[in-house]
Amino acid sequence: MKRIPRHIGIIPDGNRRWARQNGLKKEEGYAYGLEPGLKLLQAARAYGIQELTYYGFTVDNCKRPKEQVAAFSDACVSAVKLLKQEAAELHVIGNTGSPCFPAGLLPYTKGRPEQSRQKDALRVNFLVNYGWEWDMKNGWASKEIPRIDLVIRWGGMCRLSGFLPLQTVYSDFYIVKELWPDFQESQFAEALKWYQKQDVTLGG
Repeated sequence: MKRIPRHIGIIPDGNRRWARQNGLKKEEGYAYGLEPGLKLLQAARAYGIQELTYYGFTVDNCKRPKEQVAAFSDACVSAVKLLKQEAAELHVIGNTGSPCFPAGLLPYTKGRPEQSRQKDALRVNFLVNYGWEWDMKNGWASKEIPRIDLVIRWGGMCRLSGFLPLQTVYSDFYIVKELWPDFQESQFAEALKWYQKQDVTLGG
């Protein structure tokens, strides 16, 4: 591929729907989204992607039943641990002043790490207990995160759901109909092929 996006945003939607379709409780679906996140990171590295931003959960998601809140919170902690094992340079951003923010992720909220000297180091941002209004009212707390070239959303929904409005102002937006736990690397490859055909002018 001649034109690889530098920074990709990932909206991993459909965990609850997947759980229902597979005879599970809604909250049980989140754990099945862990391995897809790891596989996507590995695929992104192979393609030469420099940065990923995953959508963990939003401030509004915390209005869901407590069992679901606990499940997706635990899944985010587990996801960060998995990604850390891949030598990714991790930065977690979200409303740390809320009881919904997982205490285990606080060490990753101290700001973006210095760029590694490792050539294959992939920068990963993880949005946890994130809200666009919270971001804006805190002087754009996400301002250290650079512009996103491509957003990929699993689950078939055609909306950003408040995903980094500042960084996505010129993003191309690709929808995968399959639910996130059914992730296949071929879906990611198709998104990158689609991106090759987009006319990116950034308003120029």
